[in-house]
Amino acid sequence: MMELLNYDFMQRAMIAALLVGLTAPAVGTFIVQRRLALLGDGIGHVALTGVALGFLTGTTPVVTAVIVSVLGAVAIELVRARGRTSGDVALALLFYGGIAGGVMLIGLSPGGSNATLMSALFGSISSVTEEDVWITAALAVAVLGVVVYFGRELFLLCQDEDVARTSGLPVRFLSLLIAVTAAVTVVIAMRVVGLLMVSALMVVPVATSQQLSRSFLATMLLAMGFGVVATVGGLSSAFYAGVAPGATIVLLSLAGFVLALGIGRFVRRSRAQESTP
Repeated sequence: MMELLNYDFMQRAMIAALLVGLTAPAVGTFIVQRRLALLGDGIGHVALTGVALGFLTGTTPVVTAVIVSVLGAVAIELVRARGRTSGDVALALLFYGGIAGGVMLIGLSPGGSNATLMSALFGSISSVTEEDVWITAALAVAVLGVVVYFGRELFLLCQDEDVARTSGLPVRFLSLLIAVTAAVTVVIAMRVVGLLMVSALMVVPVATSQQLSRSFLATMLLAMGFGVVATVGGLSSAFYAGVAPGATIVLLSLAGFVLALGIGRFVRRSRAQESTP
């Protein structure tokens, strides 16, 4: 493990992986609770347009990806809340529009090609720069700050939106806050696992922790732990095996879910037998 840190690019990659491992499952806990597991996928496709816009305008792709992703997330939430079309249809519209917009804009950018988008789609953690690390760290702190500060309100909203509304909570604001936070998280994880697989890192660790815990807080904390193990462990394994880091991280997360599923069933079966007279 220490051998990895002898390389500057791996030091930056490890920091980015650690930040993603913490933030993605933290936000994912609220998304899964609200049954919006595909939200990360929809925002990820929109972020592709933001990345292409960065190349077209000659600005930092991460910044433009954040702006476009936030706008897309707000659009999803407003369409869903107003009920003019179902949530899955709104996500589908962003799926198609995001991919098409990204391909078109990258084609218009000087020297751009569809191959330029590959690093954004599948991750390119080895090319993380020092500037990327600082931007990722700032975004991660902002996301975790939102989770900590608004945690109780967001928990109540995710449990029952009607109860949250009757309790006097600003439901529209909190719903938009979750969507915007998810958008920022997608951009944070873009370099690590890629936009096509970012939703897995927001959902799978949460699903894994749900097999082993009962309370909401325990689920979130455990999911964050699983996220760190998956990102850091996956990155380390990919380095030695010479394979794609993003795919390795996601597969390691899925392996953890299968293991937790078996352990959870065994524990529940044991408790049921103990309670049977």
